[in-house]
Amino acid sequence: MGSVVLTRDEVKKVIDLKETIDAVRNVYKLKSEGKAVIWPLVNYEFIDEHAAMDIRSGYIKGEQLHGLKMLNNFPENREKGLPPFNGIMMVYDSNTGMPIGIMDASYVTCMRTGAAGALGVDLLARKDARVLTVLGAGKQAPFQIAATLTLRPEIEKVYIVDPLSMEAAERFAEGITDLLKADFDMDASRVEFAASGAEEAVRNSDAIITVTPSRKPIIMKEWVKPGTHFSCLGSDMETKQEIESSISAEARIFTDDKAQCIRVGEIEIPIKEGVIKEDDIAGEIGDVIAGSISGRTDDEQITLFDATGLYILDLVTAKTAIVRAKETGIGADIEF
Repeated sequence: MGSVVLTRDEVKKVIDLKETIDAVRNVYKLKSEGKAVIWPLVNYEFIDEHAAMDIRSGYIKGEQLHGLKMLNNFPENREKGLPPFNGIMMVYDSNTGMPIGIMDASYVTCMRTGAAGALGVDLLARKDARVLTVLGAGKQAPFQIAATLTLRPEIEKVYIVDPLSMEAAERFAEGITDLLKADFDMDASRVEFAASGAEEAVRNSDAIITVTPSRKPIIMKEWVKPGTHFSCLGSDMETKQEIESSISAEARIFTDDKAQCIRVGEIEIPIKEGVIKEDDIAGEIGDVIAGSISGRTDDEQITLFDATGLYILDLVTAKTAIVRAKETGIGADIEF
C-alpha cells in the first residue's frame, strides 16, 4: 500500500477550510460517542534554546485511523532564516497498521486549530454576537479569524490585540483583509479590523479567542461583560494561562478533552488554586455537538471553551488532505 508524502506547500494546496471545520466538528462528536481516543501528551521545553516541542497522538475508531505528530516551536529560527514552527505528521490505517500519509504538520495544525476556536464561538457565543477579539497576532490569528467568519458571517468588527506590541497588532489589522483573500479566498471587506489594547477590546467584545503563549493572565475579570464567550487555545502546556482565574470561576466551562485540560489547559491553574474544581466542568465540546448536554443556557452567561489541541483533529484534517492529494496527483506516492 502506498503512502502519500506531502510538503508544506503541497498540504496548503489540498486542504480546504470548510472541509476542515466539518471534519473537526465530526471528530469531536465521535469522541463524545466513544469512537476516538486521545493518547497521553508528551511535551518538552528547551530552556537554553527558548523553544518547545510536543508529541500528540490518537486513534479514531470511527475512521480507522491512528497516528502521531511531533511539533517544534523554535521562535529564534526567524533570526536564522528558518521557519519557527514546523513538524511532521504520520497517519496509519488502523485496519492494517500500514502508513497512508506522511506530511508537514504545521499547516494542518493551524487549520484545525482555527476550526476548533471557531466552533467554540459558533456553539457557545450568543446568537447576536457581532464583535470578536483575537488575543495574539501571530501565525494562528488569521486561521482563527477565517474560520470564525466562515461560521459566523454576522461578525462586524474584529479587535486585534498583541500584548507585546501595538505596532504588530496595527500591521496585522492593516493586512488581514488582503491575507484572507489571498489565503482563504474570503472577502472580508465589510468587516472592520482594529488594533487595540486588551482592556478596550475585551470590554467591547461578545466573543474572545486567545492564542498566546502567556504564563500570566492578560485578560482581567473586571473587563468582561455578561454574555461573553471565550475560546482559549494558547494554554497547551503546564503553567500557561491567558485569562484571570476568576473568569473561569463564573463561566460555564467546556473542554476538548477533560483530563488533558485539567493537566495543561486554561483551567489548570484555576483548579490548582482551588478557584474551580473538576465538577465545575459542564462537559466536552463534543457532548454539545452530539446534543447530550446543553451549551449556553442564557444570554448573560459567560462561556469558556478550553481547547488544548487533540491529535484526532489533525488526523481527520490529514485524511481530507490525503484523499484530495490522491484525486489531484499532488505529492509523492511512496511504497514502504
